Amino acid sequence: MNNILTLRQFVAANPAFTMGGMRSYVFYEEYNGLKASGAIMRIGRKILIDANKFLAWVATNPSIKGGLNG
Repeated sequence: MNNILTLRQFVAANPAFTMGGMRSYVFYEEYNGLKASGAIMRIGRKILIDANKFLAWVATNPSIKGGLNG
């Protein structure tokens, strides 16, 4: 289970990603395919990331854009 991280832990372990960028990906998860990937989990207000699934999602989406037009 060590691949399950909070957003803050994920950003600290993966400096290529910023907190603002991660929040944008999560906010638009319905539109960018992140929700369908299963990489995001919620426990109450806490958002958790499955790091392996998230990085697989990044690898299969070369032109990721956070917003509705993406």
